[in-house]
Amino acid sequence: MPGRLQGKIALISGAGSVGPGWGNGRATAVLFAEEGAQVFGLDRNPDAMAETAERIAALGGTFVPMPCDATDSAAVAQAVAACKERFGRIDILVNNVGGSAAGGPVEMAEEVWDSQIDSNLKSVFLFCKHIIPIMEAQGGGAIVNLASTSGIRWTGAAQVAYAASKAGVIQLSRVVAVQYAPKGIRVDTVVPGQMHTPMVEARLAKQRAGGDVEKLLAQRLARIPLGFAGDGRDTARAILFLASDEARFITGTELVVDGGMSVRCG
Repeated sequence: MPGRLQGKIALISGAGSVGPGWGNGRATAVLFAEEGAQVFGLDRNPDAMAETAERIAALGGTFVPMPCDATDSAAVAQAVAACKERFGRIDILVNNVGGSAAGGPVEMAEEVWDSQIDSNLKSVFLFCKHIIPIMEAQGGGAIVNLASTSGIRWTGAAQVAYAASKAGVIQLSRVVAVQYAPKGIRVDTVVPGQMHTPMVEARLAKQRAGGDVEKLLAQRLARIPLGFAGDGRDTARAILFLASDEARFITGTELVVDGGMSVRCG
C-alpha cells in the first residue's frame, strides 16, 4: 500500500536534533520517509543529522542532508536550489528551525532578542520567500510551520522573544495561506506544547531547573491534562497530516499538540 506522501519531495529545515532520540525535525524526516517522501534535510550542524540519516537508510528511504544556516538568505537560496536541482520540484516545506531563550524585556540582551527573532521567525520568512515561487510554478504545494504554545499562552516561564516570534509564525502562516490559496499552496501551523524532546536535557533543564532534568519534567507534566508527555513523534504525526493530501481542504489554521495544556485554566 503506498504511503501518504508517496512520490512527494519534502524539504525539512532543522532535520537533525540536539541529542539522541526524537526531536521534532528528526521525527518528521523519518516519518515522511516511512510514508514514501524523498526528504531533503537541512541543519546548521550537519552532525546533528547523522542519526536521522541512519534511521532513514534503515528504512530504505531517501534522505539528502545539507548544512544550512536558516537565518542567512543566501544560504537558504543555495539549499533550495540544490533541492530543486536534485529532485526537480519541492512539494512540501517544513519549517522546524528554532529554540527558546529565557528572559523578559528588561533582563534579555538585545542581541538575544535579535537572534531569537532571526532563528524562529526570519527563518520561516526566508524559506517561504525562496520556495513559494517554485511551488507556484509547479501548481501547488504544502507548507507546515512550527510554532509553540508559548506563542498563544503563558507556559510557565518568561521567554518574551520566543513567545513573540512564535506568535509571529502563526500570523505569518495565516497571511501567506490566504495570499497563495488561489495558487494551490496550503500553509498551516503545528503548535507543539511542552514535549519531551532531546532539547529538554540539552538546554531547557539548565535554563529553568538548575540542570535538574527530572524536576523540569515534573513541572511540565503537571501542566498537561492527559498526564503524559508527548515527544517529537507526536509533533511529526500532526505535520504529516497537514502536509498530506488528506488535508487538501485545510489551510491557514493551527493544529495544537499539547495534551490539553493550552486550554487548561490554572
